[in-house]
Amino acid sequence: MNKILLRYLLFTFFKTIFKVTLIFYCFVLILNLFEEIEFFKNLGVTVFIPLKLTALFIPSLIIKMLPFIIFISSLWFLLNLRNSRDLLTLKVYGYSNFRIFFILALTSFVFGWLVLFTINPFTSTMVKYYELTKSEYSRDIDHLVAINKNGLWTKENLKNGYRIISADEINRNILRKITIFDLDKDYNLKRKVYSEIADISKNQWSLFKVRVVKIDQGIPEEKNLDELKVYSKYDQIKINSLFKNFDAMSFLDLILNYNDLQNRGYNKAYLDQSLNTMLSLPFFLFMMTALASILTMNTLRTSNNFTFILVGLIACVAVYYFKDLSLALGQTDRVSLSLAAWIPVAVIGLFSSIGILQINEK
Repeated sequence: MNKILLRYLLFTFFKTIFKVTLIFYCFVLILNLFEEIEFFKNLGVTVFIPLKLTALFIPSLIIKMLPFIIFISSLWFLLNLRNSRDLLTLKVYGYSNFRIFFILALTSFVFGWLVLFTINPFTSTMVKYYELTKSEYSRDIDHLVAINKNGLWTKENLKNGYRIISADEINRNILRKITIFDLDKDYNLKRKVYSEIADISKNQWSLFKVRVVKIDQGIPEEKNLDELKVYSKYDQIKINSLFKNFDAMSFLDLILNYNDLQNRGYNKAYLDQSLNTMLSLPFFLFMMTALASILTMNTLRTSNNFTFILVGLIACVAVYYFKDLSLALGQTDRVSLSLAAWIPVAVIGLFSSIGILQINEK
């Protein structure tokens, strides 16, 4: 009998999660589709392109919203369980409030790890394809930045030609072993600049230990400088912002290729933040299930679902803004970015531990 009841709990819980996920998917689909149509409205493409990009982007967004999906699903499931008197039946067969909560919370915890190891690699690949496809239609495609195993590469349009910059290493606002190629409109080399180190904290880059080779009518003229100022459309903040979208990196990528990504120039702090955010997901799901249990399992009496829905929405908004505040503290160096990913989990866990002890006594 216990196995039958357990299967009933798990099947109904996953069925509720599927329904809530479907509702979120439809809602986000409508919002994101309008955004994609706005982007492509003057580019002469068919409606198939915005639809395809929306379908590629939404699964990654759903994973980000998973804590709230689990919370609403748990709230919905437990309300239905209580109002249908099934909760009382479960208690007759020896299922305490704590046992029911633990089954659901443990299911959410395991589900979180399954998402990270099985679904997240696919969603990250979809985001990569999404960004690649959208970049082909970007109006700013003439200005490019790339970080790969060979270091940092940038290309910019100038008034009288083009500029290509390469650097072997990037560490915060410092570039090392920089080479700058200034080209005319016909891609003929006009000047080549070598520098050992550069400060890119501002758009006016400061290059040190510089060697300049100027090409005049095919004749190179070389000179050495202690310092040289070079203007670029990119500074440290803009370059970092282009590589903050870690949705294109899966959980497995971050674990297996962490050192390689760091050597390629990705900011260590943001790598740590992304990795810890993903690691905290299963624990976050566990705590959100606990929060839903506290709100619904304090009594066996049936009640108006509207009140709980309103309380649930307020709780979701509060958790969302608290999570956002924690991230803001990390980005302003009040706490580390890694710690910022765990603060919401720790606070909700502390609050939930008190509530779970109370519902277990009822």
